[in-house]
Amino acid sequence: MKMEMQAIILGLFFNILLSNGVEAHEYQSEESQPYRTSYHFQSPSNWLNDPNGPMWYEGFYHLFYQYNPSGASFGDKMVWAHSVSSDLINWIHLKHALYPTGPYDINSCWSGSVTILPGNKPVILYTGSDANHTQVQNLAVPKNRSDPLLIEWVKFSGNPVMVPPNGVKRDDFRDPTTAWLSPDGKWNVIVGANMNNRGVALLYQSIDFVNWTKHEDPFYSSAKTGMWECPDFFPVPINSTDGVDTSYLNADVKHVMKASFQLNAHDYYSIGSYVPEMGKYIPVHDLTGSNSDLRYDYGKFYASKTFFDSFKKRRILWGWVNESDSTEDDVEKGWFGLQAIPRKIWLDTEGKQLLQWPIEEIDKLRGKKVNIQQETLDGGSILEIRDINASEADVDVEFELPELEEADSLNPTHVDPQMMCSGENTSMRSRLGPFGLLALATEDLTEQTAIYFRIFKGQNTYVVLMCSDQSRSSLKDGIDKTTYGAFVNIDSQQKKISLRSLIDHSIIESFGEGGRICITSRVYPKIAVDNKAHLYLFNNGTLSIKILQLNAWGMNKAQFRQHESYVGSDSNVIKAMEERSCPFPQDVYANFNLG
Repeated sequence: MKMEMQAIILGLFFNILLSNGVEAHEYQSEESQPYRTSYHFQSPSNWLNDPNGPMWYEGFYHLFYQYNPSGASFGDKMVWAHSVSSDLINWIHLKHALYPTGPYDINSCWSGSVTILPGNKPVILYTGSDANHTQVQNLAVPKNRSDPLLIEWVKFSGNPVMVPPNGVKRDDFRDPTTAWLSPDGKWNVIVGANMNNRGVALLYQSIDFVNWTKHEDPFYSSAKTGMWECPDFFPVPINSTDGVDTSYLNADVKHVMKASFQLNAHDYYSIGSYVPEMGKYIPVHDLTGSNSDLRYDYGKFYASKTFFDSFKKRRILWGWVNESDSTEDDVEKGWFGLQAIPRKIWLDTEGKQLLQWPIEEIDKLRGKKVNIQQETLDGGSILEIRDINASEADVDVEFELPELEEADSLNPTHVDPQMMCSGENTSMRSRLGPFGLLALATEDLTEQTAIYFRIFKGQNTYVVLMCSDQSRSSLKDGIDKTTYGAFVNIDSQQKKISLRSLIDHSIIESFGEGGRICITSRVYPKIAVDNKAHLYLFNNGTLSIKILQLNAWGMNKAQFRQHESYVGSDSNVIKAMEERSCPFPQDVYANFNLG
């Protein structure tokens, strides 16, 4: 009850802020911008990539992210853009937090993290590209901690605090994680690196958060995976869906190591044990960059970052979703990239993988609802979901599989699920599948994105193939129409499977079997846009399936506003980059000395 009251108060405060000194951004009309999303996080314009330093502080969620103020392509003067929210859905864009200003970051302020020090003191640890284009790690803190928006940030006068060690090239040392305290009282942080094509998580330790020493051995590494970008390391409870602080260490948690592999632009993770006295992470299964690795998402989802939401006691995952159209299209649109809907993550009951689900706050955007129950879909049939806006929708459906034992046989060993979802395999019918959704489709189905299941009988289990097929997603040329897929096992006794898809103009995020498989796709239909988009259920298998329950909602638009401090992409931003950094106040955090 106390948390609910606090949430109401925060919401009121946020709404007051929205209506005072905050202006709406006038985007181009939907007719001229059919691919701009309605409820996903996007910058007002220009290039956006990695989410940085998400946190909860004094009543607000903060999100920083990589941003190019000069245009809709990647730039050589990247900044930390900054936005705040009371609910992770509606956002206010603030003045950018970090600009390239000092010799230690003059060529870009790249990715990093925020750590909340004792006493509720946030500190940014980020990668700077220095005057020699060497990647170094730097510190920054709020100029005024009593400001809940944390609009102004200042940089440490002693930057950089870490430089590339021997054996690491100057441009292979970046993206520090959120720091955690080990039992010996030291702060620990991981920096991603590449050593002879071996992905490495380098461990640095400090007593005062200023003076850092590299641990003798890598925290964890894996062969033939190339550069590790945006590593992440955090604990997850064994018997709870709650999240815990990054420093939490007990027998009731396991630890997750995640890395973004630059070689193939995917995020991989493993589950294992943290041994603080050794300064090492020991996984149950090594990361290899192959199909055997666990992934957050099997589609477009990269450079992800989690944080512990101390307000609601959960761990939240952010992920960057890039574009699939051409650079020329991006320039014409005037923007590039967005963030996936924040996801709550937790460990499954068997302790073998993470489960993911859109945060509960997204539900408040739901509008008109359609419900279908106990409807049979015969083989080769299709059923339209009517009366909602199919280009902005939340669809949650549970299928019953009455003849599961009749599924075709398949040994998934050495089978590439993405290949099974691609090319001529997409039209192959089996007994159970393909069945699922046709999203952002034209009435004649010439354009469609199919999110579907095919179910097979494996050895002593059933194997589910989930696909997101974009091969017919658009009649436009010059678009990446890669099809994605992944396997998951299901309980042979349950005889049902679920699918939830969030559809938002040019993005479809799909969650199979309660978040065991997640696939994010970017699609750009030429005809099936806005009110010309249709949404269907289909079954192209030879056996019938039943829709136990379907709930579908049209989604209302999230609010995105600009604070009076927001500058954006005009010449003032470039000018600010050229200014010298503020002197680091000597009394801020007593130079971080916590001793």
